[in-house]
Amino acid sequence: MPHPQHLRSSEDYLAELLGALTPLEATTVPLARAHGLVLAQDLTAALAVPPWTNSAMDGYAVRAAETAGAGEAPVVLPVSGDAPAGAAPGPLAPGTAMRIMTGAVLPEGADAVVKVEDTDQRPGEAPLPRAVEIRAEARVGLNVRYAGENVSVGSPVMQAGTVLSAAALSTLASVGRAAVLAHPRPRVAVVSTGAELVDPGTALTPGAVPDSNGLLLAGLLTEHGAQSVRVLRAGDSAAELARVLREAAVGADLVLTSGGVSAGAFDPLTMLAASAEHGRDASLSFTKVAMQPGKPQGRGTLRTEDGRGVPVIMLPGNPVSVLVSFTVFVAPALAVLAGNGAAAATAALEPAPARAAVGWRPAGPRRQYVPVRLVTEPRDAQAAAVGATAQRPGPEHPVPWVEPVHRLGSGSHLVASLQAAQALAVVEAHTPSVEAGQEVGLLALSRPAAALHLPPHRLLS
Repeated sequence: MPHPQHLRSSEDYLAELLGALTPLEATTVPLARAHGLVLAQDLTAALAVPPWTNSAMDGYAVRAAETAGAGEAPVVLPVSGDAPAGAAPGPLAPGTAMRIMTGAVLPEGADAVVKVEDTDQRPGEAPLPRAVEIRAEARVGLNVRYAGENVSVGSPVMQAGTVLSAAALSTLASVGRAAVLAHPRPRVAVVSTGAELVDPGTALTPGAVPDSNGLLLAGLLTEHGAQSVRVLRAGDSAAELARVLREAAVGADLVLTSGGVSAGAFDPLTMLAASAEHGRDASLSFTKVAMQPGKPQGRGTLRTEDGRGVPVIMLPGNPVSVLVSFTVFVAPALAVLAGNGAAAATAALEPAPARAAVGWRPAGPRRQYVPVRLVTEPRDAQAAAVGATAQRPGPEHPVPWVEPVHRLGSGSHLVASLQAAQALAVVEAHTPSVEAGQEVGLLALSRPAAALHLPPHRLLS
């Protein structure tokens, strides 16, 4: 059944939103500051790994042929010196052994390392012995790491588009890279709108509410790898909002607002868009999306004094709507700005399978996003399972069970329950009901995959 004409699908709106964004210009960044950034260049190895042929064991460097028969009768070799890690040892004289540490360069002439446990010497710190008794026959290459056996100079090691994890940075350091060309973290300004908003902890006058959205958005930005550059607040007049938006756009790559996008008489963003005097520095458009919560949405561009056009994403004002809208729209937008492609950003929104532990009321013609917690499998799970989707999951990836964090489900005002939410259950539009045992979709919030026991490639992270 199609959506009503005045409601757009979330996929359609997201495609429009992402189509207006381009990745931030890449800059050269030292490895120490590149964690979490997206690589903007293909990279090859400037150094071989390992850079030197070295020992894989603490022991004695030898010529393998000179240990023949050591497994039957020990072979005694004089010890000609030490090869500590980080030094360049001299050559190994024929008929001798050299004590060597793990990672130390293999001396010229040696072709094997006998581990210390296969000699008459004890492991650990000790004076250099005059001779060593070899008790196991060595073969050429025993306990030897050859230069370049992992990666040779000029070999490809990483492609543009790679997210620079700790392991990726370690790899780049090992192949001789000190800096990379990468897309910077998006700098985002947050604006909460509404004359009713006051600082948290302030005594409330009639109609006032604490500004929880500013903290919510600033925290979500950090959790998604962006930089929150300022958190501002604006009242319910077009003039004040225009001033605050000008301030927010300075030095920002994106501006996020919450509130003021509905059709109320005092919604400031819609008032600003309609204002000939105060709307000249902003091009704003609004739409209604077939989702619950989060139906009213908006996007546009703010023009700065230096001529930049800063994209703005305008979210509804209720906190649960903010969380859902951030997950569905803002997180993919941040990914595109940070250098991930739109395809990868939208693929992260594919829900993982889950099962409802209790029933709840769906949202009719709109797709529903319900803050949920993970729960243990109900005792009567088989009886609760319904329909063809109810077969038992395999043991490798058990389907999690979930329940709403509040009995009122997806109510957009239920901010006090958000702290318990681990994910969003997704119920497609026109679902007649959600019954206990029924399969639903699941989108993780900004939590590690392991904490949710969900397949990691399915998570929005």
